[in-house]
Amino acid sequence: MSPGRPVPTGLAVALLAVALVPAALAVASPVFAWLALALDVAVLALCAVDFFLAPRASEVDARRVLEPILRSGVDNPVHLELTGHRAGPLQGEVRDEAPADVEVRGHRLPFALSPEAGALRLTYAVHPLTRGDLRFGDLHLRLTGPLGLCARQVRVPAAQTVKVYPDLTALTQEALALALASEASSERSQRRPGEGREFESLREYHLGDDYRTIDWKASARRSRTMVRVYQPERNQPVLLLLDCGRHMAGQVDGRRKLDHAVDAALRVAKVGLDAGDLVGVLAFASEVRTYLPPRKGHEHLRLLTEALYRAEASFEESDYGRAYDFAFARTSRRTLVVLFTDLLDPSASGPLVTRTLMLRPHHLPVVASLRDEDLRAAATQVPRSPQEAYTRQAAARLEEDSRRTTLTLRDAGVLVVRAPAQGFGAAAINTYLHVKARGLL
Repeated sequence: MSPGRPVPTGLAVALLAVALVPAALAVASPVFAWLALALDVAVLALCAVDFFLAPRASEVDARRVLEPILRSGVDNPVHLELTGHRAGPLQGEVRDEAPADVEVRGHRLPFALSPEAGALRLTYAVHPLTRGDLRFGDLHLRLTGPLGLCARQVRVPAAQTVKVYPDLTALTQEALALALASEASSERSQRRPGEGREFESLREYHLGDDYRTIDWKASARRSRTMVRVYQPERNQPVLLLLDCGRHMAGQVDGRRKLDHAVDAALRVAKVGLDAGDLVGVLAFASEVRTYLPPRKGHEHLRLLTEALYRAEASFEESDYGRAYDFAFARTSRRTLVVLFTDLLDPSASGPLVTRTLMLRPHHLPVVASLRDEDLRAAATQVPRSPQEAYTRQAAARLEEDSRRTTLTLRDAGVLVVRAPAQGFGAAAINTYLHVKARGLL
């Protein structure tokens, strides 16, 4: 292993700076020049001795410990474990070679090891903004000498590659209930006749129940009024379409639109699979890139995640017709189709509307699109310069095109989800739950 390279500490630099004082006075007398030279030589000699006495790489074990799969959009802990093999105490600094395209906090950490304390674990956080593969480099140790003047810097081989998946841990039943309640707080919590199509159970009549749910035969047998309770149907196909064209390459709230769409799609997939439905996914741009037919079961969620964690947006035109033709050439069963795309581009809205409307009435289409809050603010702000006036005009035109496309789709019976990035996943889930509760599929 390499002996490392010397790195002067702040104390050594301060001592060398002190030697500048007699050097500045050398114009008055040559004695000060010799004094400055003597100080520099002494400091350098002490640094050399300190480097020679500094711990070597063989006296420290360092390794990185982290999960093989990280989550995008959240902080992920990375642990650095250090173990000393030196009779006395050992001090220094460790720096991890973290990926360049992630947010990193605390990857450069001081440490102190002693034989009595044993192994030391240090932790810092990485915050990936996108999905895909992340490559970590080696670990760099700076081992301080006993005099505190020089450190030995060594490299510890520790390169590894990990996967970054969308974050699904935030999806809980409580969060879903709150999200649904925020969208429809005025709706009754009891099931209504149209909510679901499969018979679940009988219960006693309560004030406010619809008379159409009364089971007269069961009421006669039990001598009290009974009503039927229905539940949403299971085993219904749900197909999630991910637009990976140029419309989804832009950023909203610091992340690409496609990353927000993938997160929302996998959240809908998890809820659908938990509800017993068959969920599939199709990612496309000018051609179909990934396709998994609708299946059910929790193992299928892992396959969906594997299929989408490397999905990337490319600067090419999306072919909605090819995606729809590919998907429904294999099945004619009525399907809930959720298309995650962007509605801001007027040139692409025409083909999108035409082909999506062709799905009706055989299938139930849903178009989910991010609402850019910065764009909305730019479309309504009061301009204070000609440049801001042009910006407002362009933003207002995009907002109007998006609004017109949304109205056209809704007037034709297509469900449209428009939500900001912060609540995009919850809005998509609520639409799915609404479709299931009302038996629209």
